[in-house]
Amino acid sequence: MPSWMDIAFTPSVKAVQALRGSREAYARKQATGTARTLIDDALAGFVAETRSFYLATSSRDGQPYVQHRGGPPGVLRVLDESTLAFADFSGNRQYITAGNLAENPLAMIFIMDYRTKDRVKLWGTAEVVENDPALIDRLLPDSYQVRAEAAIVFHLASWDTNCRQHIPQMIFAEEAAAFGQRIAVLEAENARLRGKLEKIPHATGETQ
Repeated sequence: MPSWMDIAFTPSVKAVQALRGSREAYARKQATGTARTLIDDALAGFVAETRSFYLATSSRDGQPYVQHRGGPPGVLRVLDESTLAFADFSGNRQYITAGNLAENPLAMIFIMDYRTKDRVKLWGTAEVVENDPALIDRLLPDSYQVRAEAAIVFHLASWDTNCRQHIPQMIFAEEAAAFGQRIAVLEAENARLRGKLEKIPHATGETQ
């Protein structure tokens, strides 16, 4: 089975690697590395927590397009060990992704978790499925008020992880709000304890 390097390292890419001095190391890695072509438990768990990801497609002529997809955890689903899918929510009705996939199925999913500074790249092909209401309903996140026009099914070829260098670490707004509430509770408790402490004579330097 091809690895992500077999897919991504085109002759042009290899030429640049050779020019910049990294080709030899990657050639060894490509020759001895194990291809990650199936969704294992770790990747499935990572996908289950995903709230934001990007889907890259291109037209037949190679014009690239990257579209953000987001929602609550579960917005991207694992259907089996080689297939992911998500509901195609109604949006601005430009349909660039759908149009690209109609003439060029090659696609890539890029997932970034800014909380943990983890990122995953998935190469494969994708298709738009419009006439499968059961699948579309299955892909809708629970309690998320949104309308879906279709499903996008991604067939995995290979995947890889990236280093965490240069990824800014961020948290979600509701997490920040929860931290703020916790800090407020702790500050109130601290003030209460300081008030009690000040009433103890030896704590304030007073003598009887």
